[in-house]
Amino acid sequence: MSLADRVAASLERQALIPRGGRVVAAVSGGGDSVALLHVLAELAARAVVTLAGLAHVNHRFRGPESDGDERFCRDLASRFGVPCLVESVAVADVARSRRVSVEQAGHQVRHAFFGRAAGELGADWVALGHTIDDQAETVLLRLIRGAGAAGLSGMRPRAGLLVRPLLAVSRVELRRYLADRGIAFREDASNDDRRVPRNRVRHELLPHLRTYSPKIVDALARAADIAREDEAWLSRRANEAAADLVSSGGGAIEIDAAGLSALPPALARRVVREALARVAPGRVAVGFGPIERVRRAAAEGLPRADLPGCRVERAGGIVRLVARRGRGAPQRRPGFAYRLEIPGEVSVPDANVTIRAEVVEPDALGLFGRGAVVDATAAVVAVPAAPLVVRSWRFGDRYRPSGLGGRSRKLQDLFVDRKVPRADRTRVPIVLDAADRVIWVVGFGTSHDFRLCEESESVLLLKVSHLGETL
Repeated sequence: MSLADRVAASLERQALIPRGGRVVAAVSGGGDSVALLHVLAELAARAVVTLAGLAHVNHRFRGPESDGDERFCRDLASRFGVPCLVESVAVADVARSRRVSVEQAGHQVRHAFFGRAAGELGADWVALGHTIDDQAETVLLRLIRGAGAAGLSGMRPRAGLLVRPLLAVSRVELRRYLADRGIAFREDASNDDRRVPRNRVRHELLPHLRTYSPKIVDALARAADIAREDEAWLSRRANEAAADLVSSGGGAIEIDAAGLSALPPALARRVVREALARVAPGRVAVGFGPIERVRRAAAEGLPRADLPGCRVERAGGIVRLVARRGRGAPQRRPGFAYRLEIPGEVSVPDANVTIRAEVVEPDALGLFGRGAVVDATAAVVAVPAAPLVVRSWRFGDRYRPSGLGGRSRKLQDLFVDRKVPRADRTRVPIVLDAADRVIWVVGFGTSHDFRLCEESESVLLLKVSHLGETL
């Protein structure tokens, strides 16, 4: 079976891209992504997919070399007769300004750009060239850092609009594919820099592990698949437990201490992890150490503990998590964030509502009450689906409200127009897909990007009710 045949079979088996779906190829210029582009072009010639264009990020790491990668990718797009969208960003500067690693900043820049590129090119999917070797490296890196099941799940075949068609293909196979066809690609010298942890894992650790197990890469990828399934089930159970144990009150997140202590550790850690993430999104450390400190406060009655970005207080039978703020910083209500499985429902006590999600056929809608209907394919919810997220508003959030002709607006501006008090803005639930794209702002309408059209084959139905009501 040819590589293109294998990828086509994988797309169908894992429901990554529906037949004929419009996809953008994310191309760096390196061998893996160039092979991906050529495979997608082969599949486009058979009408398996529609190649909407190419997306390239110039990280401006290597000066003239980075610019050469950009020119190479533009030439590739020209040869295939598709548009090429380029984002040129000094990622090192972004890392410094956000106080994150260069790798994390690059990840953030790329994924934000890919979402915009898909919208501009009218595509529902962005394909990445990650291989089974990348998956093995990711699992090892996270294992070294002490990750749990979520981290050891590795990279998903699909996460929102991002798909990884080559996740079962090895890097060696891709190099053979390129060599057999005489296809040129760019070599990135930074991939040999042993100061980068991933490169050390690739060039030193994995070769050593092969002396113990020649098929270590396959074994690690299989372990990731198992961990991913386990994590999905545990997360659903943790959401159910959190609905009874976690609430917001007095400017803090409150957890029932006895209830938390009674949970099995696997569920308790997940409940605490989500609670810490809600205190001050992006500013509170959510690692093993902080999670265990909160569990100890619940079990042993510790009166107070200071964590990075958060203070833990014990008041009677309640553990309170309070965001730590610098002097003069504005006092804001804690944010919230919950997973919403499809199908499934989640209680959002912060907004006093319950939100349910399910996929239905267009002719089965009928009267659905309070809620929203959007295109299920655009929202990337074909089974097996990545979960949605229901969270509070964050500064900088924006979307394209239906009825405004596709014009993008900041949520902050919408709140001002609707005269929503500042204190109430963080209580407005926002439903997003796994790629962090806004689908629905409850009370303000759905996104133009997920609108229903004549071609919509299935519908994502979102229902909202007050806590205690029947959906």
